[in-house]
Amino acid sequence: MLDEILAIYVLNLVVTAGMFVVIIVRAWIELKNYKLIWREMEWQKNYETMRKVLKAEHDMFSKVEGGEELYNILSEMFRVNEKEK
Repeated sequence: MLDEILAIYVLNLVVTAGMFVVIIVRAWIELKNYKLIWREMEWQKNYETMRKVLKAEHDMFSKVEGGEELYNILSEMFRVNEKEK
């Protein structure tokens, strides 16, 4: 009888430890996803800022030699749509 109870306690300990490991792994994966999403949000914010600057300074680019080409390259780089120009 004591052996059966001890076996149940050991099984319970193994299951609990396994669940703890699974929770730790899932938390680690969620942390990586959170960091990735946060980085993507920062990039989107930077892209939006650059889009606004490019649209606001379009005239300045057109006055400089080679500025139109530079503007087009930057527009492609920062995904400024033709409609937004």
